[in-house]
Amino acid sequence: MHARQMLCLGLTTLALAGCATPRRALPGFELSPHFDEQIKSCTFDPDVSVLINAPPANAIDPAKPTELVIYALPNGNTIDQTVGRSEKEGLDWHFYIQHIGAQTRRLREIVTNRNIIVAYVEADGRSWPTWRQKHEDSGAHIVRLVEFLRNEVHTDSVALTAHSGGGSMIFGFINEVNDIPDWVERIAFLDANYAYTDEQHHGDKFIDWLKRSPQHALGVMAYDDRRIKINGKLVVGPTGGTYRKTQKMLDRFQQDLPLSETTLPDHTRYQALDGRLDIVRINNPEDKILHTVMVERNGFIHALTFATPFENQAGDLYGQASYKQWIQGD
Repeated sequence: MHARQMLCLGLTTLALAGCATPRRALPGFELSPHFDEQIKSCTFDPDVSVLINAPPANAIDPAKPTELVIYALPNGNTIDQTVGRSEKEGLDWHFYIQHIGAQTRRLREIVTNRNIIVAYVEADGRSWPTWRQKHEDSGAHIVRLVEFLRNEVHTDSVALTAHSGGGSMIFGFINEVNDIPDWVERIAFLDANYAYTDEQHHGDKFIDWLKRSPQHALGVMAYDDRRIKINGKLVVGPTGGTYRKTQKMLDRFQQDLPLSETTLPDHTRYQALDGRLDIVRINNPEDKILHTVMVERNGFIHALTFATPFENQAGDLYGQASYKQWIQGD
């Protein structure tokens, strides 16, 4: 066993040892200098960096369920950049395009029925697609990673979320399991469904999982990327991009589920199963690159609140950022 995996397993043992008696302070976690949050970091073998962020000790209610949100990082971002921070001259622009830390704090402010813990997972090379190509048994590694994180916080409620290439991590998990486990209660792709395919029965697995429990929810956000350009050249090919992948998902879902359609000035929303299937396509008449904009504009907040009583309470879908007061400093 590699030393880094041994480190993670050792931390797991510490966490489980403290679970017999409910405690607000989490064993093995350190105090963050930002908002008194509790944090733990390690490297999971092979070459996955992990940061677990929990609420302040006095904000954890042991009488409430705990939701573990696993956030697979987008291509090119570090964990620190994904957490985000306030703007400063000379600071890398990647710190401003996610703000998952601030969106999480806004969620904790509004969502009062559960404790929310977020695990950031960064693949070596800052690319989950590349990492999966590098490791032949990547699916098995991803399943072990998810199980490790569940044990770290001792919860049976998991939300798999991702932006951009991070969606590859979620599909790696789905490919590896015969059926999506019931303890996965929410899956959300933020412009991250590039790897969707009917040939690998992704749609079949999603539909079976959604029908299996009223606690299961699947969210997809994408934008019209068919004509966006960089330096005068199209970014995606004639069959690529998340807009077309989202259409494939819609085509598959409507074979088994009646979809409602709501058209608004800036987006169209497709829903089924009382909103537990929630697909949003952002309009893009000016052909702008909106890949990270949808995340900045409360995308992560929407991913964790659609089909719940808290939808639009912590921030409007594709609205103005509702979390600015929670952005951390240096």
